[in-house]
This record gives sequence, structure tokens and C-alpha cells, in this order.
Amino acid sequence: MTPRAAVRYVESLDILGMRFGLERMHALMAALGHPERGRPVIHVVGSNGKTSTSRLAAAALAGEGLLTGTYLSPHVAGWRERIEVGGRPVPAAAFARHVGAVREAAEGLARAGGDAVTQFEVLTAAAFVAFRAAGAEAMVVEAGLGGRWDATNVLQGGPDARVVVLTTVDLEHTDLLGDTHEQIAAEKLAVLPDGSDRLLVGRMGPLGEAAVRAECARRGITAWWLGQEVRVRDANRGRVHVVTPDGTHPALPLPLLGRFQRDNLAVAVAAAERLLGRALRDAPLARALRRVRVPGRLEVVAGTRPLVVLDGAHNPAGMHALAGSLPEAVGRRRPVAVMSVLGDKDARAMMAEIAPSLRAVVAARSHHPRAVAPDTLAALAREHGLRAEAVDGPPEAALARARAMAGSRGAVLVCGSLYLLADLRPGLRGPARDAGRTGDRLTRAPGRDAVAPGRAARQGG
Repeated sequence: MTPRAAVRYVESLDILGMRFGLERMHALMAALGHPERGRPVIHVVGSNGKTSTSRLAAAALAGEGLLTGTYLSPHVAGWRERIEVGGRPVPAAAFARHVGAVREAAEGLARAGGDAVTQFEVLTAAAFVAFRAAGAEAMVVEAGLGGRWDATNVLQGGPDARVVVLTTVDLEHTDLLGDTHEQIAAEKLAVLPDGSDRLLVGRMGPLGEAAVRAECARRGITAWWLGQEVRVRDANRGRVHVVTPDGTHPALPLPLLGRFQRDNLAVAVAAAERLLGRALRDAPLARALRRVRVPGRLEVVAGTRPLVVLDGAHNPAGMHALAGSLPEAVGRRRPVAVMSVLGDKDARAMMAEIAPSLRAVVAARSHHPRAVAPDTLAALAREHGLRAEAVDGPPEAALARARAMAGSRGAVLVCGSLYLLADLRPGLRGPARDAGRTGDRLTRAPGRDAVAPGRAARQGG
């Protein structure tokens, strides 16, 4: 299988329907010889911050000399971005080889009468195969949606071989996960067995914290909580001071913009220490952290006038965090936002969070078929007193209009959907500089995954 053929196969799977259950994934793992087993893992679930936390946790493990495989979703540059070994996307030929192995196993199951696998299941399986083939010594695995029925919930290990990070709990995907914080917390924490003491909990709002504490009490789960067992604060010269039950780290570098990234760093460091059972060494940890990059998370595009910032905030909590950190990227400027939002998101609440930080909005439509109509988004912006225009054409036209409105000394913010970022980021940065593209076509919606009614590459939004 060639790299392009692998991408065509992965993208062809978006026609599959939505189905509950992990039976397909368990059967696929068995057919592949259980590549998900045999190495310690940090499993990252939550509503926001999963990708950043996963990348930081992988760096923390790498600083201890462990060859680490990292599985991420969704992507903004290309399909290979989802499967990294040693901090780099797997090579194109290896990606094709691993997807080909999964396809062969999946087709064998189908011939034997099994249910056809979904896109997210294939990608998850390919990641595990890639980690085994590379000799990875540890894994960091980001869940797609929820937890209970997510394809990543086939991970197994002894009590000392797996740590779960719960980054946040907010109302999201309520049609699939439930419409209360309690229901969503239960879905995400279902990746843990009753009585586990291997949970790390990130920064929670009052409702999310109450829900998580109640679910932990009901199931006998104990945790390290950010703000209690794990603490973080600013240190001198822009560094971060992190304290965990295992160690104190007085001056860690953090190359990612956004105050929320301090929380992600603290939880990632604590998770790595919980997994290893000891404190991390500061010098190699610092070297590894300096190399961390997270595409599409408060990402400033180099060399553009006006300044262009990309952020994947795609729900109200994400927009709240973005609004609080935006001055780190744009200074005192109030940017013109190019926005697209998927139909299962609370667009009104998202606009309410970000509107006070904006000068104007250009409402766009990403390539995803569930993107909200630009006229609808523009109307929501006007309710907040913003100048707003709707561009119901190529996203590039919306970006061009926003740049003209901002002027050469202004700023443009692209936000609301990771699919909008996938549309626009290659043209801003240049395809040759986007690691992991493998000829991927980003002009169509990724498919459905294997989680609760089996969505697919749409986790994140």
C-alpha cells in the first residue's frame, strides 16, 4: 500500500454508520496480536486540553529516555500527525504499511462475518501497530470522544502500567454522552476500573468538579487533583513552578502560549511521575519541553501582516480559555475573527465567551458538512454588538476578507473549529512545512469513529 492509497482507504471509511460497542476493536486487536499491550500508557480523556496535555506528557517521558508513542486526534496538518514516535509523525511509508496491516486484518474479520470497522478504529489500531513496530517503551494515548465506548478503551495493563488523565469535564456532545456534567463525567471515567488510584484530574469548573468527585466516590476511585496534590504557579522569567507528590520542579520552560497550558503542563508532569513512580529529572525534562509544539493551539503564524493566530477552541469552555489568553498572542489588539462552528456545538455560548475580545467577525463555513451556516454565526455576533459579515464560500475567501478588515497592523484570529484550521493552516504556513501531510486531502470531512454512536475523526470539532 502506498501512502496515498493509505490516505484514500482511511478517508473512504467515513461512510460507516454510528454504532456503540467495543467488540470490533477487541476483535481487531486480537487479529493483530494485541499491539496495544506490553508497555506502560498514559490515557488522556476530557473535554478540552487533551492534545496539549498528551504532547507535554510524551515529552516528559521522553526526557527520561523512554521512546514514546503518542496517539492524537484530530489533526490539523495531516493524518500522520495523529501517530508519533519519538515526537515525530511516523514516516509516510511506515504509515502506509501499518494502515495496510490493519486493513488486511479488518477485511479478514469482515469475511468471517464480523462487523466492518470504522475510521477511528483503523487509525487507533494503526497507532498501536506503529508503536509495537518502532519498539516504543511507553505510550500516551488521547481518547477521541467520551471514554466508555471510545476505540482507545481497549488499553489494558496492570495497576502500575496505566495512568488516566481527566483534563476537564464540560457539556459537549450531549446527544452522545448525556446532557449533564454527571453523565459526561461517568462516560469519561469509565476507562478506569472501580477502586483505581491511578487518576490525575485537571482544572475543573464547579459543576465538573462536583460531578467528578461524586463519580469517584461512587466507584471508589482516588485521584491526584490539580490545585491539591498537584500545584502550579508562575516562576521567574516566564517559567513555571510545578509541585507533585513525587517532586518539585521550580523552573520548567513552557513554549506554548496560553495560561491554560500551565495547568496542562502540571498535570502532564504529574502523570508521568505517577506512571514511573518517581520524580522526573529537571534538566532532561526542560530540554524535552522546549521542543514541544501543538499546531492550532494559540499558534501565531510567522511572517504575516496582519498578524494571524490559529486556535482550535471549539466549545464554550475552550472559548473562555482562549479569551483569557489571547493577549499573550495579539497584545492590545482586538482581532477580527474568522469563525466556523459545527452544528452540535453551542454556538451562542461560544460567541458570548469570545465576543468581548473581538473587533469584528467574518463567519465562514469549514469543509465539514455539519458546519453552521455563516449567516447564523454572523447574526449571533451582531447580537453582541460586533460588526459581522458572512462569507458562504471557500474559507480562504473569509480569511482574505478578515485580513482586509484588520489592516496590516491588526490581527486575525481563526477559531471555532479544528476543521476550519485544517482548511486554512496549510495555505498560511505552506504544505512543505506541515509535517505529516503524506498527500492528505483536507478538503473533505474526516469520517466517523468507533466511539459511542461511533463518530470518527470529528472528535474535537
